[in-house]
Amino acid sequence: MSSDAPETLTRFHAELDLVDIIARQLGRRIARAVTLDDLRSFGREGLLHAARTFDPSRGVPFRRWANLRIRGAMIDGLRQWGNLPRRLYRELRAFEAGDRMLESYDEEDAARPATTPEDADARLTSYLAGIATAMAVGAIATAPAESAERGGQEATPEDLLGEAELLAQVREIVATLPVQEKTLIERHYFGGQTLEQAAASLGLSKSWGSRLHARAIESIASALRKTGDADVR
Repeated sequence: MSSDAPETLTRFHAELDLVDIIARQLGRRIARAVTLDDLRSFGREGLLHAARTFDPSRGVPFRRWANLRIRGAMIDGLRQWGNLPRRLYRELRAFEAGDRMLESYDEEDAARPATTPEDADARLTSYLAGIATAMAVGAIATAPAESAERGGQEATPEDLLGEAELLAQVREIVATLPVQEKTLIERHYFGGQTLEQAAASLGLSKSWGSRLHARAIESIASALRKTGDADVR
């Protein structure tokens, strides 16, 4: 850190409290799988990365930018931990998917602010549906190797049946998406690639891959609402 610019260090130290807040929030969900100190360590790395990569011209406040990177670093750290309970692994995938959507929405709001209260309300409704859908897909869509590794631990027959039905619906909807969106979603959610890897395999930048992902998830959310799926209304 000694080689970082003064403004980077200022941002880092000003938001250290955020690391502790997020560590405690996440810690309540994962029980004894990892200590708070481990989460804080992952989070500080994420905060430093956020401070180094922050671009004020994007129009997103630093604390919001840092929030996503801190939690993302904690999730990445946990996923590398190994031997996670199935429940925890599913929650991490859900958090990660939801954060992806939130990041896209932050950038959209910064680039094109709402002009009326009605526009803001409509966006909020759409955003909440998109985030809920991303989290649901992230939780149920597991790459084959991961599914084999974790098997059916902690899942009741009813849980498995409900997940299988929702997953079948999602797969049917994904099959109708435009080719790039379909391929991106399949490779990321069902093929085990990170979103960056899936985007790169299609020749897309990280930014454009994020936009395409958000567009695809919104299409899935809209289609699920039409079928009356209660989990993503």
